[in-house]
Amino acid sequence: MRRPPWRSLCSFVVAPFFIGGFAPAAARAQEAEKDLVARGQYIFAVAGGCACHTDPKGTPHAGARSVPIPFGTAYSTNITPDKETGLGGWSDKEISAAIIKGLRPNGATLLPVMPYEAYSGMAEEDLKALVAYLKTLKPVRKETPALKTWIPFYRPVGTFIWSNLFSRSFNPPLRAPQSGLDRGRYLVEHISLCSDCHTPRNSIGIPNRALYLAGAKAGPLGEEIPNITPDKETGIGSWSRDDIAELLLNGTKPDLDNIQGLMEEVVEAGYKKITKEDALAIADYLKSIPPVKNKIK
Repeated sequence: MRRPPWRSLCSFVVAPFFIGGFAPAAARAQEAEKDLVARGQYIFAVAGGCACHTDPKGTPHAGARSVPIPFGTAYSTNITPDKETGLGGWSDKEISAAIIKGLRPNGATLLPVMPYEAYSGMAEEDLKALVAYLKTLKPVRKETPALKTWIPFYRPVGTFIWSNLFSRSFNPPLRAPQSGLDRGRYLVEHISLCSDCHTPRNSIGIPNRALYLAGAKAGPLGEEIPNITPDKETGIGSWSRDDIAELLLNGTKPDLDNIQGLMEEVVEAGYKKITKEDALAIADYLKSIPPVKNKIK
């Protein structure tokens, strides 16, 4: 049976309309996803490349880095999208909950060595972008070693005490501040997490907030952590904003000495990829906080 001529004509006229309508929409969606991942990659860089999830002698982002904690040793998790040992079987919502609430998909609470308290203040748009980027990492099969401690029920007891007595959470903004001191404060406190290393802790891991960013004789990995408050004698009060930005971007101190240790790692893994504007925003915030006299060396 022959097809009526008008049907062929209709198909010739209408089909391009639908194809032309859907194609740009698909292209826009792909472009939006690409932009989201690129934004997430930048947030990842400002977070120092999440260096704690990379063992210096291992594969990037595959975890298994040992972290000393009170009464034991914890190991960072595999954050690649491997379905068996990493985040590959996790939904976007589950990854977000781990980052900002410290919750695993099974409802267990992560030890606060994962700084979900500070990350809870991450802007919703930045969190969404970060999750999108994490899903693009190369999957690596690597099991996370078990927690080592001599204390029974360390994880449930420790997380319960922390959550009920010492933990703080923040109300995240929908969008991150874009400039000025607000931008610097946001990056320092909720993305770069300078306080996580530069604020000293007591013997059971509770930060001494009276010494905010004032350095520590023994930081998270046992190394000395400098005072980065603007105290002129024991901190970085004599540094210019450009000096601070130069250290973040190139790892070079004003005396031309190079930084070492974990700070060197986070510069190489992330900070060196951030914009000069953000490095200066961080510098301006650090110069605005109260100086604290706390001699480390």
